[in-house]
Amino acid sequence: MKSERRPFPPPACQSGLALEGGFAVFHELMARKVRDILLVLNPYDAFVMEENGSLPSRIVNEYRGLNLSHPPRMTRVASITEALRLLKSRSFDLLVTTPRVEDQECRDFAPRLKKAAPDLPLVLLSHTLGGSPGFAAHEQPAAIDRHYVWSADPELLLAIVKNIEDHNNVEADTRRAMVRVLLVVEDSPFYRSLILPLLYKEIVRQTQRILHEGLNWEHRLLKMRARPKILLAANYEEALELYHRFRPYLLGVLADTRFPRRHGLDAGAGLRLLAHIRREVPDMPLLLMSAEEGNRQRAEKIPAVFLSKHDPDPATAIRSFLLSYLGFGDFVFRRPTGEVAGSAASLREFEEKLKNIDDDSLLYHAASNHFSHWIAARAEIGLAARLHRDCLGSLDDAGLLRRTLIREVHSLRRSRQQGVVSRFNRDDFDPEVADFLKSGEGSLGGKGLGLAFLAAQLARRPELAARYPDLRLAVPRTLVLTSEHFDLFAASHELEKITSGLADHDIALLCRGLPLPEALRKDLAAFLERVNTPLSVRSSSLQEDAHGRPYAGLFETYMLANNQPSLEARLEQLLDAVRLVYASAFYAGPRAFARASGTDAEPGAMAVIIQELIGRRHGAFFYPALSGVAQSYNYYPIEGMRPEEGIAHLALGFGKTVVEGERCLRFSPQHPQRLPQFSTVDDILTNSQRSFYALGMSESHGALPIGGSNLTRRDLEEAAGELPVELLTSTYDPAEHRIRDGSGPGGPRVLTFARILKHDLFPLAAILRDMLELGRQGMGGGIEIEFVAEPGAGDTPPSFHLLQIRPMVAEGERFEVSTGPVEQQAAFCFSNQALGYGRKTLSDIVLVRPDRFELSAARTIAAEIAAFNARLAASRSPYLLIGPGRWGSADPFLGIPVRWEDISGVAAMVELRTDFLAVAPSEGTHFFQNMTAMGIFYFTVDETTGVNAGSHLDHSWLHSLPQVEKTPHLVHLRAEKPFTITVDGRLSKGVMLAAGEPTSSPRPQAGRRTTRRGDKKK
Repeated sequence: MKSERRPFPPPACQSGLALEGGFAVFHELMARKVRDILLVLNPYDAFVMEENGSLPSRIVNEYRGLNLSHPPRMTRVASITEALRLLKSRSFDLLVTTPRVEDQECRDFAPRLKKAAPDLPLVLLSHTLGGSPGFAAHEQPAAIDRHYVWSADPELLLAIVKNIEDHNNVEADTRRAMVRVLLVVEDSPFYRSLILPLLYKEIVRQTQRILHEGLNWEHRLLKMRARPKILLAANYEEALELYHRFRPYLLGVLADTRFPRRHGLDAGAGLRLLAHIRREVPDMPLLLMSAEEGNRQRAEKIPAVFLSKHDPDPATAIRSFLLSYLGFGDFVFRRPTGEVAGSAASLREFEEKLKNIDDDSLLYHAASNHFSHWIAARAEIGLAARLHRDCLGSLDDAGLLRRTLIREVHSLRRSRQQGVVSRFNRDDFDPEVADFLKSGEGSLGGKGLGLAFLAAQLARRPELAARYPDLRLAVPRTLVLTSEHFDLFAASHELEKITSGLADHDIALLCRGLPLPEALRKDLAAFLERVNTPLSVRSSSLQEDAHGRPYAGLFETYMLANNQPSLEARLEQLLDAVRLVYASAFYAGPRAFARASGTDAEPGAMAVIIQELIGRRHGAFFYPALSGVAQSYNYYPIEGMRPEEGIAHLALGFGKTVVEGERCLRFSPQHPQRLPQFSTVDDILTNSQRSFYALGMSESHGALPIGGSNLTRRDLEEAAGELPVELLTSTYDPAEHRIRDGSGPGGPRVLTFARILKHDLFPLAAILRDMLELGRQGMGGGIEIEFVAEPGAGDTPPSFHLLQIRPMVAEGERFEVSTGPVEQQAAFCFSNQALGYGRKTLSDIVLVRPDRFELSAARTIAAEIAAFNARLAASRSPYLLIGPGRWGSADPFLGIPVRWEDISGVAAMVELRTDFLAVAPSEGTHFFQNMTAMGIFYFTVDETTGVNAGSHLDHSWLHSLPQVEKTPHLVHLRAEKPFTITVDGRLSKGVMLAAGEPTSSPRPQAGRRTTRRGDKKK
């Protein structure tokens, strides 16, 4: 039958591009596995095969030794009758037998076995060629598919299994992934049994050796499936048919000299075959094997490498052929004279060598197709096709060739890393291609997992990047120190024990004096040797950003200039930052949050994220132009907006402005030009951001502060003239009391972001809409993201980077509740900006005394609240907290700067907007995120003069309640009968009703009842 000829030259130069963008194709390779083997052996043969131990156990050990998966299961029988019975009742993938079973010859019983399972490969194992009576070495019964000679080596059975799998899968795998093929032509069972195990061992080891280059374990195992396949032929016609079918994928051909041709033994069949192949493919690696030394000269005339079958060490000779001609091992750069000019063991080294290798060496290897061969042997088939000499164009221009080779190799290395969490390798780390790395075997932590998820989503959704072709859309380059390092650090110093009862500052001092694991120190030193850009060092606790308990902002974060002249100085500062982040796992805040959320109050494992800071240097400072937080659900929609359209908070400089509740701009990505904060000129002047955070590039060389940020707050006017300020500000004209878009003479700068939101200089709103939808689909619900963006300038393209993703946890609906007109009218407190869902009954209220409130006393008030909280939490009395301004703001001029440990027992909070302190709601801050996670009801009540907001708080009713205790700034009130708080976050409405007032009882929704702090248990 005439064989189908495939086209040659090799596949199109652009083929295989899809392979390098992801690894999905590798899941489809090697689909037909040998999983069940039936061994039909007489007791003596079984004894010989298992003389050194159980054969199945030895095969399993061999698989493990080569890191191969799924060793086959073996079933052994001692009679043909039993074998026939099993073949009828069970499915097998391979049938192995020996020359004699139950006094029957293989020639007699093999046809019966084949008839029972005609599609099942039948392999004959004999102890010696002399143990195969009735047929010559080059002959075998028609029912036998392959004949081998057993040498008590389990590697032979493994090679037989792998060869069966290769023949089963070669057609599909070459078509799907252009997997390479090695053709072996040998009719002798003895030499076949010798050569095949050697080839498989070398191929598997070669594949394993090249898989360390920036891939994770999953991808290493998947790419094992793309190793070259070995196809075995026993005669000339079979070899020629396989050659024509798989010629575009051939790595090389190994052939015996004497084997059957035209139904007879031909002493020169191998010479004919290799000469034919050489004429059609001049650069194909060829090896001729012969027991006759006289064939050496005939091999040289082809030309082909010669291997004597009398060679005392055939393994070394075969290995030499694979390394020298098939691209296995290092790439050895040679000049046309044969002189060695250099070598490369990895793609990274290969790319570096290409930059400086001599022109004559470069042109020689390209013309000889050595580049394509070496790349193909590394299972990078798409790149191998593009580096084939027929695809490289003219080979006369060494400069153009060099640029093409470097571009193609670098593109592969970068694309292969996209969306992949790769293992950090000190010796082979390249920050130009590695986007997301991890050091250690433990967990990435909650924040790290979120970042890895975002990186993977962006890699799998290339259409998102295609919408913004001139903009970089990515996660910043990231190294995660997994929880393994923290566990070792904490355990070796017994931190859980020795930090118990210490204040936060003392815990930090203790930890920063302790040595970190040596392996971690070495990894960070190797990292800093190649990275000298500013860095952030952030926590990634296992609890952080988890569903229902995000722990937002409770752990330390440090920004490092990373520009000291000494590597040792940079390393020591980075190690200090890591120790301080570790120390924060033992602080009071995380412990209090854990107790309040009902989880273990002991510190959880901590990973640390070291991330490239996005931004630019402006004079002595480094900062991003834009940073912010975006949420997929807006709990404070104004007229014309819908909650599900989401909300974003935007600031100049680092995002500390947003997450700590300072002045920033709030807008909906669906309505970027509708800015409720900027309704009038006076609103703009009052609410616009006046200062921002930047990293001092010289001040960051000293010791890192404990318990505080190492960023510098800068006034807007101080930064006048710096590009981001010029780009994002407008100008106030006091004479006309108006604000003009853009910077210019005439008045002070006002941060309006008009060029971004109004004139769409940078597509921020569109990107946020896409990213919120990406996260919402990926996490199956409401999400919150942190981001930074650079509009671009000069030769630097614009960019948008995602810094974090976490679930929005306040959307849980546990009851059907009513906050209608009847309840609103009867309520002592009503808000149309309320957050939460459900009903709680409380008796205790802690009220900030309006007559004694002063901004200068904000920190003192926070301390008094902490004291009340401690007593109420100890008595398990959840309470309502009422006060002016933003709760939890880091800026005491915007509200009271309470921390989580200060209010761990609170069940509901009221944020009052007054003439004295009218600030935007706290949504978007770390404090806000944790508050929603705990199911704390949050009311915003607007009491500013002339504002008909619909919300109200009945101060006279509060004053009528009995006072339990009074301090200079607070009063503790207790109702004689519990009052009821009901919130419907879907409508942003909440009511508080005194005992006896009308209320609609909530009806639990089926299967969704949960008990939160403040609920009355029945």
